[in-house]
Amino acid sequence: MDRTGRFRAYEWVLNKFCEKFGDHDLKELLPDEILTCLNLITNGRKSQTKRVRFAHLTAFFNFIKNNIDPDMNNPCHLPMLRKLFRQKTTTYWDMIGKETVDEIIFRTTKVRNRLMLELMARGGMRIGEVLKLTPYDIQDCKLLLRDPKSGREQEIIFIPQKVANRLKAYIRENKIDDNQRIFPICYEAARIMVMKAGNRLRICQHQSTGYRNYNEKF
Repeated sequence: MDRTGRFRAYEWVLNKFCEKFGDHDLKELLPDEILTCLNLITNGRKSQTKRVRFAHLTAFFNFIKNNIDPDMNNPCHLPMLRKLFRQKTTTYWDMIGKETVDEIIFRTTKVRNRLMLELMARGGMRIGEVLKLTPYDIQDCKLLLRDPKSGREQEIIFIPQKVANRLKAYIRENKIDDNQRIFPICYEAARIMVMKAGNRLRICQHQSTGYRNYNEKF
């Protein structure tokens, strides 16, 4: 956001605040009143927008304290409010090399589990997306994802031809109907399968590799 955009966002928050508390003594505002105002100006917004608007209101009270009234206590500094609008901690995952991923897949002997791992590794699919797949969603190397996590109605991904061929062979051998799930297991069972696949390699290579569980990547 450029300087003009930030100014407009800041101005919008203060206008909303003044509409509600313009005739109040700022020193007498109660935490519940501040929270009511914050809920009003952040209702239905994303978490990042809520934190930004909380920061704008915090900056307003800091300005008053630093430039107008040194005895002013910033009500936004209350632990309750800071906890509600605090910045989320970003988690960074260790990346797993292609050779390690290939070996994990190679060591998985059960056809169903290996196919699921390949779809996640080669197609970049989430576990939940793999579990929703039906034969109807497969068009050669193209897979149709319904109700993806992105919020769109559907997405299309592409997988290698060899994986597509094995997937179609698995469907034929197991006589799976067009509208049936290809992998009819629950999410927890699939998650445990992925975790075990990663732990198997980790045990084989012991602690010298420094790799984290395969499940953390997938």
